[in-house]
Amino acid sequence: MTGTLLLIDDDESLLAVTSHNLTTGGFSVIEARSGEEGLALFRKEWMDLVVTDVKLSGMDGLAVLSAVKEINPDVPVIVITAHGSIELAVDAMKHGAFTFLTKPFSRDALRLSCRKALEMGSLQRKNRQLIDEIETMRGHEAPVVASDAMKQLVSTAVRVAKSEAPVLITGESGTGKEVVARMIHRESSRSRGPLITVNCAAIPENLVESELFGHVKGAFTGAVQDQPGKFRAADGGTLFLDEIGDLPLSIQAKLLRAIQEKEVEPVGSQKVISCDIRLLSATHKDLPVAIRDGSFREDLFYRIGVVPLQIPPLRDRPDEISVLAHHFLSTFALRAGRTLSFSQDAIRALSAHPWPGNIRELKNVVERCAILAVGERIDTPDLALVGAAGDAQARAFRLPREGLSLPALEQDLIRQALDRSGGNRSQAARLLGVPRHVLIYRLEKYGMTA
Repeated sequence: MTGTLLLIDDDESLLAVTSHNLTTGGFSVIEARSGEEGLALFRKEWMDLVVTDVKLSGMDGLAVLSAVKEINPDVPVIVITAHGSIELAVDAMKHGAFTFLTKPFSRDALRLSCRKALEMGSLQRKNRQLIDEIETMRGHEAPVVASDAMKQLVSTAVRVAKSEAPVLITGESGTGKEVVARMIHRESSRSRGPLITVNCAAIPENLVESELFGHVKGAFTGAVQDQPGKFRAADGGTLFLDEIGDLPLSIQAKLLRAIQEKEVEPVGSQKVISCDIRLLSATHKDLPVAIRDGSFREDLFYRIGVVPLQIPPLRDRPDEISVLAHHFLSTFALRAGRTLSFSQDAIRALSAHPWPGNIRELKNVVERCAILAVGERIDTPDLALVGAAGDAQARAFRLPREGLSLPALEQDLIRQALDRSGGNRSQAARLLGVPRHVLIYRLEKYGMTA
């Protein structure tokens, strides 16, 4: 079994010899001449294995081992030691090293140890993938995090989960707001109860009230039987209102009352029904701006957002792109019964992409690669990153010295897109590289008509 390994040694001659022996054995080797350099490379590149000398100037091998295990515990580490530091090597084993090699060691012993370490690392990843698969099928998908910002967010979410406080999760489309909401429910005292999800943006305005609060038979045309509504369906559990910023104002007042009183009145009924729910909400919109525009109630905002959680876009947490890409690839490869991996160039390309669609876009790209891959290695051309030219063009734009009006520029671009698409909003949204509902929001914000 071969893979990409990081070789760390401050002895130039031994580094060269060891690297040659591994390369001729079929391994892809990345060299580092200090622990600090090695960790910097480890954070940037995907490594299947780390081989490090224990005695290093500056950061020693044990410190490297600890740092690697903190960043990615699934990556095995082999330590190289002299005869006089066996006790140090044993200490490294206690702290998670796969094995140690004593100098001098043979070329075959080195290669065999590396192959065994890679096999163990592969088995650990597959085991974790199987667990993730089972959890996902049960609706227990957990967020994959690597950045400090996301670790802090997940830590806060777990603490908040133990309370009954309403949580408002904000962030761009595709950042994983529903995954965070599911995690909060799973970690809460209501985890044995239902988690009912409502996409507020997907419900026709004339049906929102019935969808949320239910209706009785004959309440309106087509109401052929009683329907309990989502509030009652979530009784004893959690109600997750996704894209709550898209709720019409007429419903927001009724929602506020339902949250405050914990009771609903079905459409067409005079009967009030109690509902014991914990509320989670999410939106990609800037609700304070919506409040100023008069499209969202301020009192509802404060009621739903006792604890706010802001998920940063993927472009602001580049350290997670590689981790997420490998996670998704492992999942899709496991489903297909295949062994797939990214080349270093592919990982660099993924990390450099701005990902306007965030995690959802990244997941789609990786799934496409897993489906269409001919061999086991996915390279840069296989990624076929959508919008790369447009992104480069956007990055090439230069702000005039005298400045400009961003709202005026945005309105002008929207008009051009609508003109080019003949007024078709869906096509105009594709030209602008945004979801349709984002374009509609901008049209309403500026009072524009298609």
